[in-house]
Amino acid sequence: MTQFLANHWLDLLTTILGLVYILFEYRASIWLWFVGFLMEGLDIVLYYQKGLYADCGMEFYYLAMTFYGYWNWVRKANGSQSSEKKTIPITHFPVRLGILWGVFTLLVWGILYYFLANFTDSTVPLADSFTTALSFVGIWALARKYLEQWLIWIVVDFVTCILYFYKDIPFKACLYGLFVIIAIMGYRKWKKMM
Repeated sequence: MTQFLANHWLDLLTTILGLVYILFEYRASIWLWFVGFLMEGLDIVLYYQKGLYADCGMEFYYLAMTFYGYWNWVRKANGSQSSEKKTIPITHFPVRLGILWGVFTLLVWGILYYFLANFTDSTVPLADSFTTALSFVGIWALARKYLEQWLIWIVVDFVTCILYFYKDIPFKACLYGLFVIIAIMGYRKWKKMM
């Protein structure tokens, strides 16, 4: 057991941070961005070690989106002289952006797949590139506080759960299985909060 924990300590730590992160996201709490920053930094190391290169690269995007998401959630109300900050409301993903983001996702998926299949030793280029491409849209939608970000995460989390079991990241795999359930509940909660 000690050897197992020694081999999986980073997986376990990022899983714990992931649980805290999803709890804050479920509650639409600004604290998700602080926990996310720490988790993403550690995930870069974990995913690189496991050969999940697209996921590793995605964490750098997540780090940048953490700053953007925090700023976007707490920006001052237009014209307000008050030093108090307010958070933006939960809204719907604009339909006009659906096709644009769909094309973007397919394009990024194809480019990442080509790169992973031809220039890395990745054993899972199709799944790794898919979850990464779709996650670009998911984190952006979360930063904009769109309700439908939960639907994107249901798909990403389901595929990621299977992928991480395959890549021997068992704690994170279980976490992503739990994320699927939480994403369903989060969608319902945010819908009521609208």
